[in-house]
Amino acid sequence: MSAATSSSTQLDVAPLAGAIGAVITGIDLAHLDDATVDAVRAIWLEHLVVFFRDQELDADAFLAFARRIGEPVRYPFVKGFDTHPEIIEVAKLPNETVNFGGIWHSDTVYLEQPPMATMLLARELPPYGGDTMYASMYAAYDALSPALKELLDGLDAVNSSALADVSKTREDRIRDQGSSEEEPEHFLATHPVVRTHPETGRKALYVNPAHTASFAGMTEEESRPLLEFLFRHSTRAEFTCRFQWEPGSLALWDNRSAMHNPINDYHGFTRRMHRITLAGDTPA
Repeated sequence: MSAATSSSTQLDVAPLAGAIGAVITGIDLAHLDDATVDAVRAIWLEHLVVFFRDQELDADAFLAFARRIGEPVRYPFVKGFDTHPEIIEVAKLPNETVNFGGIWHSDTVYLEQPPMATMLLARELPPYGGDTMYASMYAAYDALSPALKELLDGLDAVNSSALADVSKTREDRIRDQGSSEEEPEHFLATHPVVRTHPETGRKALYVNPAHTASFAGMTEEESRPLLEFLFRHSTRAEFTCRFQWEPGSLALWDNRSAMHNPINDYHGFTRRMHRITLAGDTPA
């Protein structure tokens, strides 16, 4: 266990796994001074995803914490709350079998400027299941051979919001909002296969099973074998961690260097989360 100290708070940091993830305790996210925010941000950049437990945050406090870390932005497919449009509900109900975003992915990489980070706050949980897994794309890149790194460093990838495996995880949410009669808008963006993190300077793989359709300038058929290898490689057990939620748990992950996958193993129960995404930059 390591520790990070601010002027007013002693933060205990317990790594969750070797490559990614840490739980921060000794903190109340509703009452933070600037030094504590700086300490949290440093820990987050080191561990890629950080978790906080037992946080009593209403919508105002949740949004206020998000604004201490970045700039909240609206999600393109699901309408936020009327009073807090930057907050969306991510829910799976007892009668549903498909969960929202239930595939390995980085959030909305089909946008020209994907989000820097995402925050998820647990509101209602099943009696078991519903964990989320995270993968370090730093570790995935670092473990590649020098020859493959050299090849990938020169490639771009085409990312789409319309790939079937992820589109179906949004259908219930879109239908609930009464927009099923209209063809949903599709987004397409080309980004480097290997991006350099703008704050740490480290290289990370930046392709994911949910959104990456092909390498730029190649057909999907030509791209598929190498992409499928990279998807399998990126989620090797030693690159991942797994978080078990409790009511009041909050996760903050770095969308620029991590993937995540909410596990769909709680049919017949409700899982209700609130989510905020934070504005990012153009990957380079």
